[in-house]
Amino acid sequence: MLARAHYAERRSSVKMLSRFMSGSIRNLEREYSCTVRLLDDTEYTCSIQRDAKGQYLFDLICHHLNLLEKDYFGIRYVDPDKQRHWLEFTKSIAKQMKSQPPFTMCLRVKFYPPDPAALKEEITRYLVFLQIKRDLYHGRLLCKTSDAAMLAAHILQAEIGDYDPGKHPEGYSSKFQFFPKHSEKLERLIADIHKRELIGQTPETSERNFLQKAQMLETYGVDPHPCKDVSGNPAFLAFTPFGFVVLQGNKRVHFLKWNEVTKLKFEGKTFHIYANQKEDKKIILTYFAPTPEACKHLWKCGVENQAFYKLEKSSQVRTVSSSNLFFKGSRFRYSGRVAKEVMEQSAKIKRQNALDQILLYFFLGTKLLAHSTPVRSVSHGESFIPRSRSQAADGGEGMAVISDEAYSPSDSVLPTPVAEHSMELAISRQINGAPCSIEEEKESEAGTPTQREGGDFGVDGRAEKEGAGGDSALSEVEQVNKFVLSVLRLLLVTIGLLFVLLLLLIILTESDLDIAFLRDIRQTPEFEQFHYEYFCPLRRWFACKLRWVGGLLINK
Repeated sequence: MLARAHYAERRSSVKMLSRFMSGSIRNLEREYSCTVRLLDDTEYTCSIQRDAKGQYLFDLICHHLNLLEKDYFGIRYVDPDKQRHWLEFTKSIAKQMKSQPPFTMCLRVKFYPPDPAALKEEITRYLVFLQIKRDLYHGRLLCKTSDAAMLAAHILQAEIGDYDPGKHPEGYSSKFQFFPKHSEKLERLIADIHKRELIGQTPETSERNFLQKAQMLETYGVDPHPCKDVSGNPAFLAFTPFGFVVLQGNKRVHFLKWNEVTKLKFEGKTFHIYANQKEDKKIILTYFAPTPEACKHLWKCGVENQAFYKLEKSSQVRTVSSSNLFFKGSRFRYSGRVAKEVMEQSAKIKRQNALDQILLYFFLGTKLLAHSTPVRSVSHGESFIPRSRSQAADGGEGMAVISDEAYSPSDSVLPTPVAEHSMELAISRQINGAPCSIEEEKESEAGTPTQREGGDFGVDGRAEKEGAGGDSALSEVEQVNKFVLSVLRLLLVTIGLLFVLLLLLIILTESDLDIAFLRDIRQTPEFEQFHYEYFCPLRRWFACKLRWVGGLLINK
């Protein structure tokens, strides 16, 4: 007996030890590697638990950068279908990623500050500055030639200082790649502005002027979503700090302020924007995304931007649905602080100790040396939306020409270069006039097709132009099918409600409730016939079955 007890105790101990070891192995297997590409093209790699949420990874990156004003930033990734997504901080990372680890993502500005000069911390302004330079280089921040030359000249002044004939030979501005396409005329204009108009400007003044100039442009803060209008014409939809915009060709055809937008909705590939403009004028804009996944991403971006820029408090954020009551759709809720709260919180930031300051300046010094950009200090603005920019928005009704060229940010949303399509990426960049440099633009962002001559969009612009009529006819058929499905759903819901109400009425009339309305129903010949011919036999049948089941249970 003692030997048997000793053996059982030993066996239990071995089982507990094996369980502990297997748990440790499972914990090791639950870790995965994640690489995040930062705005300066460096990479941050870490290992996190498989059940870790997006907020944990984002906090790791912000701690690495010593970033406190972090509400403007987000983590972007691309699924195997090359569809871009913003990482949701409240959900598990592994459940959001559809690919196998190790994962690759990138840190980007998600919500552009309405006034970059109002940012309190130098590191935040520096990261926003890097994002705007990236937008300019990849064609997202499109502007007229004169504005483009001024922006590039400010970057040049901030990075190399005053013009020096001994250090800067003829054609020195061509060594810098500011835009996806360069012309000799534009290079000469940039150099002329740098030589004549910016002499004596300090780096901090040049960067401040760059940020102020950029925030005044119509495409500031634009993250373009390629779509088509009801006529099949290509368009780009975007959400900015000041409202919703639609860009076609080189014009801004629609601009809706955030307080005018009342609802955003999508069904399949169809995206709807509801708005109330002046004099109670209600409008509905409809566009078609390339895929249902792209349309859902567009809708989620719109919901987040509207909540961030429009609401006064995060407590006002509500869960929104992609459709109405009678249709199955996606539900989404923005999680985070709104712009006004972020600005108020930024004003209260105080570095706790000297170590934080040392780390901050060490980071800035390292990055600025790498980019030849000295540490700068920009004055802290007071207004939430700059007065000049808000005035421009007020007067921005109708079409507004935003550039001398068509808006086609094909380089801005290329996928992350990998082995199987690195050659295709290089060819695409050469077609668009951009060099195969900057480590092939290490961006995890899914792509819009490249632009051909003549303004055609798509991998084969000619084929898309020829198929525009077919797409339009297909969209009409889809709309008819959706209408039929909507009618059928409404009919089924109505029948279901009527059936429930009928059952409720039968239960009430057969109950002992003494109500005048029910008494009148009970006295009708139809009810008495129903009661004796249908209800009583049905009740006896149920009672018999219940007794039979009860007898079986008692016998067991």
